[in-house]
Amino acid sequence: MNLFAEMRALVVASLDRLAAEGALPAGLDLAAVTVEPPRDAGHGEMATNAAMVLAKPAGMPPRAIAGALAAVLLTDPRVLAADVAGPGFLNLSLRPSVWQGLVGNILTQPDGYGRSTLGSGRKVNVEFVSANPTGPMHVAHARGAVVGDALARLLAFSGWQVTREYYVNDGGGQVDVLARSAYERYREAHGLSPEIAEGLYPGDYLIPVGEALKAKYGVSLLDKGEQSWLTEVRDFATDMMMAMIREDLAALGVTMDVYSSEKALYGTGQIEAGIEALRKLDLIYHGTLEPPKGKTTEDWEAREQTLFRSTRFGDDQDRPVQKADGGWTYFAPDIAYHFNKVERGFDELINIFGADHSGYVKRLKAVVSALSQNRVTLDIKLIQLVKLLKGGQIVKMSKRAGTFVTLRDLIDEVGPDVVRFVMLTRKSDVALDFDFDKVTEQSKDNPVFYVQYANARVNSILRKAREAGLAVDDPSLAAADLSRLDHPAELALIGKLAEWPRLVEIAARGNEPHRIAFYLFELASDFHGLWNRGNDEAGLRFLQDDQVASQAKIALARAVGVVICAGLGILGVTPVEEMR
Repeated sequence: MNLFAEMRALVVASLDRLAAEGALPAGLDLAAVTVEPPRDAGHGEMATNAAMVLAKPAGMPPRAIAGALAAVLLTDPRVLAADVAGPGFLNLSLRPSVWQGLVGNILTQPDGYGRSTLGSGRKVNVEFVSANPTGPMHVAHARGAVVGDALARLLAFSGWQVTREYYVNDGGGQVDVLARSAYERYREAHGLSPEIAEGLYPGDYLIPVGEALKAKYGVSLLDKGEQSWLTEVRDFATDMMMAMIREDLAALGVTMDVYSSEKALYGTGQIEAGIEALRKLDLIYHGTLEPPKGKTTEDWEAREQTLFRSTRFGDDQDRPVQKADGGWTYFAPDIAYHFNKVERGFDELINIFGADHSGYVKRLKAVVSALSQNRVTLDIKLIQLVKLLKGGQIVKMSKRAGTFVTLRDLIDEVGPDVVRFVMLTRKSDVALDFDFDKVTEQSKDNPVFYVQYANARVNSILRKAREAGLAVDDPSLAAADLSRLDHPAELALIGKLAEWPRLVEIAARGNEPHRIAFYLFELASDFHGLWNRGNDEAGLRFLQDDQVASQAKIALARAVGVVICAGLGILGVTPVEEMR
């Protein structure tokens, strides 16, 4: 049940009626007509912009349209009031029975409330994390992992077929550096001093890799040239790093459906196939690029390269795919990888990238648009950095990692649920401060605690009601006399519950899972506010001596719990039933 969608349907039907009666021109485009919560709660429970967006195409004053629309809407038994405001906005109030009935509807289908068919079964690929397999995941990876997984959960909740994918960057020079670093730890395992030269990875996390290499190869790799061991050590170390990354993701509650290897694209014809597909579309050519901004022609050596015409798709310049010496650029395997995604039949692609990859956005969108002939969309979400604070000071690096704080450090400190929720308390393209002091507080300043505490309070109400002999199963609560929920504060809380299906659709359309965390905090705040008012107004307490009234109020609390649990499920956070 989506009350806002139902009311929009009523508004559209009423506009059609006015057109049929000649009060409005026929054939008006109603796509921009909305029904949403008013900015000021004192202006009613819902507002429609119908008169404002139709005034120009209808050639009529907006207040005239609003007045005519209000008269028709008032003939519907659900509408209590329809008031024209300002230049032509129309504020609506619904009868209490409509809001009260929503509580029963939520409890009749607790697992379905807020779910939708918005995605219509479309196939979407969400690629996220994709960290280089050269060490443990760090805090910035944690944020990308949480955003990607929550987005995948949100889209699945909203009717998409979702594939979670990790792109293993195992084809570049960084894995050769990993091999050389691991080899030094292998030498160390044999009692030799490791030579961690500048540019190698110094972290202690490679010590177990060196010991594992010793267990497998014994002394056979010692005193041999790099050409003898590089490939084997590289593959061995990469496999161990990926096993560690999988374990870290599992500790965060993230499971991937697909792991794709960059290395597998080389020597298999996949890169060539991607480039050839673009060539057939006349998007590959040989040419030279203009000097980059800030460089003069004297500072720039123009070289003929194989280029992709990405400027046809809004990019700043065409992009090299093959060097003058015949080697592939870093962009070439990206083309092949996205061509592979298109060929797998996805309708939509979403990439979660670190903010340092912003330069890739336009060129990758251009590639997907070209290769799919505009059939497949690509949305790229950029993840800004996370700053860790404790006692007002920036948290220093991890000794184990050598240069950064690891995801596992963070999970061990506060737990996966706190990590996940806090990472979604800001938009992903905004930097985030992760304050250890705040996330361990039991106060409203800690959004994780505040939302979890609301769910714990709901469960406390249900436990006490059972102890008092009240039936608190969902069917019994749905059948309660919900007309007893007649206080404005109770109706306002129901109004917040009514926003849930609409909010989910907005978040899913925009690929913005942080909206779920924002909403949950607002809902928890409204629920705690009603609870606290009950301290002064006995009639607002959830448990009453009057069992009929009590059961209705318990139904409202349970409906709040249903939505909180659904929202936490999208965020990947386990609801807490009791606070200790």
